[in-house]
Amino acid sequence: MLRTISIGSCVFVQGLMVEQLPNGKMVVRVDEKNYVGKPISKQAAA
Repeated sequence: MLRTISIGSCVFVQGLMVEQLPNGKMVVRVDEKNYVGKPISKQAAA
């Protein structure tokens, strides 16, 4: 499932969801690299 995360104040990454971390952050994969950040809600993305 494609998900969008924020990894900075103006930097967003969209990729395949890998896992949801206990601290509320999410890991997404783009090609061979994993990124960790705060998930963007579906309401905010619409």
